Amino acid sequence: MAAELHVELVAADRNVWSGEATLVVARTTSGDIGVMPGHQPLLGVLESGPVTIRTSEGGTVVAAVHGGFISFADNKLSLLAEIAELADEIDVKRAERALERAKSEADAAAERRADVRLRAVAGH
Repeated sequence: MAAELHVELVAADRNVWSGEATLVVARTTSGDIGVMPGHQPLLGVLESGPVTIRTSEGGTVVAAVHGGFISFADNKLSLLAEIAELADEIDVKRAERALERAKSEADAAAERRADVRLRAVAGH
């Protein structure tokens, strides 16, 4: 079994992060899933939620992901997201304002996006 897997986190508009990892945790329509080297091949639908990547160097990368797909085969993990933002790219004050605005407008989708951004930053 390999000690690491190659990860590509791609959004519709850019390559967000790529590198070697020992563990990736993501939220799918079937629930949270952890993928380690040697995992069974999989194809799933991503839910909005934080994605946590444990890098081979021992660091952690956290991203807010909104929709998309996850696939794994031959120790290559692809996360193809509609929208993805690394935690350190997220403007916390802006996300907090967006959350309050979404709550006041009863916009559940916008509220969920803002909440995921804040959870990604908190988990970082």
